[in-house]
Parts: sequence; structure tokens; C-alpha cells
Amino acid sequence: MKKNARTVLLLEKKDGKVDYVSSTDRITYESFVQNLPEGHKIEMYMEAQSDDGTLTQLAKIHAMIRELSSHTGDTFEDMKLIIKRRAGLCIEKEIEGDHFLYCKSFGKCSKEELSLVIETIIAIGHSIDYPIG
Repeated sequence: MKKNARTVLLLEKKDGKVDYVSSTDRITYESFVQNLPEGHKIEMYMEAQSDDGTLTQLAKIHAMIRELSSHTGDTFEDMKLIIKRRAGLCIEKEIEGDHFLYCKSFGKCSKEELSLVIETIIAIGHSIDYPIG
């Protein structure tokens, strides 16, 4: 196993217990643990999610990112990362000199977080004299 192996799982609380959302998450976890050397330490980051963002918001965000990336010449993925970082959806961590970045998926964002993303895109557009929105 690599020195800084990582995985992300989705869990859900039901009937007072936390369990895997899908069998894929269970298999990912079991494989991760099986491949750990004995005595290896694991660091966990947990976040409660309320993925109540609307499909309309997601569609608008993706259309705005495409328009902005087309105007700037950046790829869609590069522009999406810029926006996620500025909207506060990314966590950067340094472990033993290596830097890691974890960014929350738009699909896992709340309505409020997606509204912030839209505001961030509009602000980026204004900062480069390209009104969008």
C-alpha cells in the first residue's frame, strides 16, 4: 500500500446506527483496511452532509463554468477547481511534506453551498470584466 493511501466513503445514519450507503463503499473500506500494514495509523475527516442542492442549481453551475472556462481558455476541470477552492469547498492538507487536496462534489452540496458557488462564479466573472449569471 502507498505511504499516504486515501479513500472517501459515504455513510448514512439509520435507526441510530451509521452504515455504508452502498455495497461499493463497504468493499472500498474493507479493501483499504485489508491492505494496511499492521500498526499503520489512520487519520479520519468526517463531515455531515445535507445534499439538498437542486438539479437546477447544478445545471446552472455547470453551464456557468463552461461559459467562464471558454472565455478564459482554461479547461472545464481547471475552472471547476478554481471555483471550488474560492467557494471554500476544498481542504488542503500536508502530510510528511506531501500536499493533498480534497474537494467536495457539487452533487453533495446543500442549496446554500451551491448558492455560494454561483455567487463565486459571478464574482470571478466580474473580476475579469466578464459579467456572467
